[in-house]
Amino acid sequence: MNIILFGAPGAGKGTQSALLIERLGMMQISTGDLFRAAIKNKTELGVKAQSYMDQGQLVPDSVVIGMVEEVLKSGVKNFILDGFPRTVPQAEALDGLLNKLKLSISKAIFLEVPKAELMSRLTGRRVCKNCGTVFHIVNKPSKVEGVCDNCGGQVVQRNDDKTEVIEARLKSYDEYTAPLKEYYIRAHKYVEINGNRDTEEVFSDIKNLIS
Repeated sequence: MNIILFGAPGAGKGTQSALLIERLGMMQISTGDLFRAAIKNKTELGVKAQSYMDQGQLVPDSVVIGMVEEVLKSGVKNFILDGFPRTVPQAEALDGLLNKLKLSISKAIFLEVPKAELMSRLTGRRVCKNCGTVFHIVNKPSKVEGVCDNCGGQVVQRNDDKTEVIEARLKSYDEYTAPLKEYYIRAHKYVEINGNRDTEEVFSDIKNLIS
């Protein structure tokens, strides 16, 4: 079973991906990870991507799909696509690639969480500057405010977790996912899951969908 997992920042997509990998042996294909690895290893596509990024330009779809193709051609099975596609043209290119490789996507799963809850989750997040441990001022506060339980490092709010940044990130997500929802509805692969519940409940729903 191969799936695409969508979710706004704070919807729990990373948590669910980790559970799918740990419990069901699935493989996550994250375009962010692919970019970092390709650039670090100075592959042909990595060099191309870096050249666009150095000029402050978006990396063309052809380069992104090329990186995804390299992974899919290696024979991966039961994968989760994360961070791709982001646009309808990318979704169309992905379908073309999958057809060429005789692969398919079974479900495009969207984790839906109300905006107010997303704002609460993200603006309340705090991170240790030293070891990276994540806390939350309501759900998982550090024992001593501003001090990491694990290493004693300073616990801070990241710049990208501040209200104005979160607002912009959520707006961007809504804009690019709305057309994708329509695309996958037409393809009869769209599934919406209520992500505003306990982690295990959400995981159970996803597991039932793909089992």
